[in-house]
Amino acid sequence: MLYNFLIAPFLDMAGSPVFFAEVVISGLLTGVMYSLVALGFVLIFKASGVFNFAQGVMVLFAALTLVGLMERGVPVWLALILTVAVMTALAFAIERIMLRHLVNQEGIILFMATIGLSYVLQGLGETLWGSNVKRLDVGIPNASFEIGGILLNEFDLFAAASGAVLVTVLAVFFHYTRIGRALRAVADDHQAALSVGIPLKHIWIIVWSVAGVVGLVAGIMWGAKSGVQFSLSLIALKALPVLILGGFTSVPGAIVGGLIIGVGEKVAEIYWGPLVGGAIETWFAYMLALAFLVFRPQGLFGERIIERV
Repeated sequence: MLYNFLIAPFLDMAGSPVFFAEVVISGLLTGVMYSLVALGFVLIFKASGVFNFAQGVMVLFAALTLVGLMERGVPVWLALILTVAVMTALAFAIERIMLRHLVNQEGIILFMATIGLSYVLQGLGETLWGSNVKRLDVGIPNASFEIGGILLNEFDLFAAASGAVLVTVLAVFFHYTRIGRALRAVADDHQAALSVGIPLKHIWIIVWSVAGVVGLVAGIMWGAKSGVQFSLSLIALKALPVLILGGFTSVPGAIVGGLIIGVGEKVAEIYWGPLVGGAIETWFAYMLALAFLVFRPQGLFGERIIERV
């Protein structure tokens, strides 16, 4: 039994390298989809030090808005522009109604506020656009083709390319722009940032707007892949292990963490799943995250926090 569990899967990998490569590539492309959701969490946490529990619902709300506009006859290009405008307006509303009253409060208070925000957005989305499963088609190709015996899908490659571009833009934005440096200063200390003239309300509007756009990209990819439905908000749960692996403050870490989770759960499900009755894919990410919390709680790219009493 021990031999079958430890050795047999590796023999299967070596015996069919093309199939193994296909499984790994499939995991990498799925990992990019996880990373797109995790990026929204990183943006908010990096700029405010708050874990935004509502990010998964923001992904859903953006996708619902886009598909709702398209169902009413709005062209795709105009629906995209209007959805970006809606997510920006939402950022203004969040700052004015919620955030400006919680300046310099404890992180747990802001976290609880985002939990309430998630319920508000979910109810608002259902009221405005309905609760039925909606098909989202924005023209992304979805044909499959074969290279060297490995089956690839055009949609997955498009999603991977979108994730790569998004990460590059965000990394440059955070590290090489004046606004990016101000975002990091706000995250370190709200009161200190205000004292040196950084407009906190403007910074929060910017970062929540950017997180909304990132949520829109994630919503398009997940909605086009599996339909726009309220279970989309639950993908935030799969983003948690991604953040734990990559680090809550690292944009590249969100991508690396997503790739590790994506590949790990696919390989585990295919090669070890039959030995334990299957369904490894549903819990593998959380077990891996638990191991990281024990041995490296700050994640692969996170900053080590040292507090002196």
